[in-house]
Amino acid sequence: MSIRDPSSELINNARTLTSIGVTILFLAARLFSQMGSPSDAIKLEQQGKFAEAADVWREVTRRNPNDAAAFASLGVDLSRQGKYAEAASAYKRALKLSPDLPGIQMNLGLAEFKQGNFTAAIPPLQAALQADPSSFQVRTLLGMSYYGASHFAEAVTYLEPVVAADPENVELRRILAQSCLDSKNYTCAEEQFRKILSQDPDSPAAHILSGEALDGLSRTNEAIAEFQQAAKLSPREPEVHFGLGYLYWKSHQYDEAKAEFEKELEISPNHPQSLAYLGNIELKKNNLENAASFLEKSIKERSDLRIALMDLGEVRTQLKQYPAAISAYQRAIALAPDQPDAHYRLGRVYQSAGEPEKSKKEFATARELHQKEDAAAVLRLNTPRPSPQ
Repeated sequence: MSIRDPSSELINNARTLTSIGVTILFLAARLFSQMGSPSDAIKLEQQGKFAEAADVWREVTRRNPNDAAAFASLGVDLSRQGKYAEAASAYKRALKLSPDLPGIQMNLGLAEFKQGNFTAAIPPLQAALQADPSSFQVRTLLGMSYYGASHFAEAVTYLEPVVAADPENVELRRILAQSCLDSKNYTCAEEQFRKILSQDPDSPAAHILSGEALDGLSRTNEAIAEFQQAAKLSPREPEVHFGLGYLYWKSHQYDEAKAEFEKELEISPNHPQSLAYLGNIELKKNNLENAASFLEKSIKERSDLRIALMDLGEVRTQLKQYPAAISAYQRAIALAPDQPDAHYRLGRVYQSAGEPEKSKKEFATARELHQKEDAAAVLRLNTPRPSPQ
């Protein structure tokens, strides 16, 4: 039997291990290369494995930080997972590397829109619409973004052609109608709400909004009819009785207005506007204590209701409660410093309270503000209007 050389065996084992190690490293490198390739990411996407595909795209961008298409693809897979903030970041990186990369502006705008970042969504969507002016999808998203950002006139501009192309889309028409109303384009609003009512005549909300549009057009009787119909269809609809009451109040039908405000309070016992207008009606009837009670409750619920503060100031003045009257008018002035009426009334209170210097100061401020109003009115009248094109 031969004797084995231990050192020789160790050397052979070491060589074998080295060879295996090299092979493992080679295979690992090859596998790593395959798993980090765009083709592998695409295969994962086809299998619906978007998180895994996103990991591959991250590796691709790590190896090549100037690969705009890889960043764009990463953004798509992140969006598919609902990770819109990360997706937006990837899209921005892609656009920085390649501003003309097709479709990325649209994707970025959509990612911002999905997050509720409506103002941020507008610039990329504008760029996307410029690239494809015929895209109703982009135009719709842009109109909705303007609506979400409270730029209602711009929303109307983009939503009108979309609604005209899809007249059966009641929800989109409602958003257009609301945009018209909020931008004080009452003719547009009335037209859109009329079409909504032709599609859904039993919609209380549509009757309410149609009434608001008609009121904006100074067609008060028609507005009242719309609110009456809304109240008939849904007597417990929030705000419907207040809206109807306000229209009655505006038409000097105070008993009818009072009944509607009281109905609103049955639904919402602390409704601040209903309390304020009930206070105003009681003031008109010279029921000062009742008026004060309603007005104080209204202001407790909402401290920024100027009509309630002004009426409370008048009530306290008539009751000769001058410090309380002064406080009410001062709060009204803080809400609207450029309105002369509160300054004038405060001047009267100071006069009655025996403070002539303060009274003179308030009267002077009221005169100055009135003069500014008159000058602005004259300027508007004398400003030439552009000729119709």
